[in-house]
Amino acid sequence: MRRKRYFPYAEHSSGRPDDRASWELVVQVIVRALSVLRLLARTPGGLTLGEVAERLELPIASAHRVVGVLEEERFVSRSPTNRRYFLGPAVREMLQPDGMRQSLLVQPHEALVEASRRTGETVFLSEMVGNKVVCLTLAESRHPLRLFVRVGQEMPLNAAAAARVLLAWRDVDEVRRLLTSQRLVSFTKETPVDIEEIIAHLQVVRARGYDLCESELDANVWAVAGPVRSSIGEVVASVTLAAPAQRVADAAARDEAHEAVIEAAERMAADLGWVAPAD
Repeated sequence: MRRKRYFPYAEHSSGRPDDRASWELVVQVIVRALSVLRLLARTPGGLTLGEVAERLELPIASAHRVVGVLEEERFVSRSPTNRRYFLGPAVREMLQPDGMRQSLLVQPHEALVEASRRTGETVFLSEMVGNKVVCLTLAESRHPLRLFVRVGQEMPLNAAAAARVLLAWRDVDEVRRLLTSQRLVSFTKETPVDIEEIIAHLQVVRARGYDLCESELDANVWAVAGPVRSSIGEVVASVTLAAPAQRVADAAARDEAHEAVIEAAERMAADLGWVAPAD
């Protein structure tokens, strides 16, 4: 159970004039905490504790206390590899009125655009919204024949690489509950609908670090998807390239698509503070 925190100088305050100094201290702490959040929001590469203290002109001990509370409450997170602070998952949760949220990456990231430009194919970003996987932004193919993917489109958990990448690093019991709670539609003869088969496939996805999908959601459509991680390593989004199978029929084209997706996902993850552990 999370230990409940109190502002010591705010306890038992009655609001009388002689308590004014205490309330001024409360306001000061709140302002400092908001300043830290604003600072991190405009610093995609994250900041060390010393940099936070320097930029906000705070004593290092004061910055440590404020950031410590924000980290405990999940408003900030710290990368375990480079020790820099970033906005945390609680900020993302606050952007979910009525179960919907606006992604921190909702504007097409340059890496997404570059992956589409490099391959000529549609590349899109997806996230979990409640118990659904939703396309949040995309860069469209330059070819006249394009796949129909739209912002806001829901991706089936069993038949889309975009969705399975988001499931692969989740707790198996949680995944089983999600799959059980939904009707698993068979879109083609290749669509997996058996829950245990899907869970076994997710282990493969986790082991190799990406997912592939061919003719499982749409006939003659091939897709590759890779994970976007936060500063603490949580998989928070997926980058997916989808194309007509005939345009990526040879191994070289598929290798190029795979590399483009993984590079885009890694660039986005870097902007969220993820640093891959050294081998």
